[in-house]
Amino acid sequence: SRQPAKTLWYDRPRYVYLEFCVEDSTDVKVVIEDQRLLFSCKNADGAEFYNEINLYARVNSKDSREKRSDRSITCFMRKWNEKVAWPRITKENIK
Repeated sequence: SRQPAKTLWYDRPRYVYLEFCVEDSTDVKVVIEDQRLLFSCKNADGAEFYNEINLYARVNSKDSREKRSDRSITCFMRKWNEKVAWPRITKENIK
């Protein structure tokens, strides 16, 4: 059974950073669309993680990327409207 990975996010003037906190991840798949992000991976124990996030606002999917480390996977998403602060990461107002 898949579970959502714990996420952290940071709002910057030009980018939104979304960090998936999974240690020693394998089979990492990240799909960044204009208003949606899909993430999946496994951890060292073989547990499966899956997140589907409808983004608060549009991003430039062609100028977005992810970077994996031993502790997490961070997605850098270029804002379509720069300098507009995001009050949250998701379109829906959920915690």
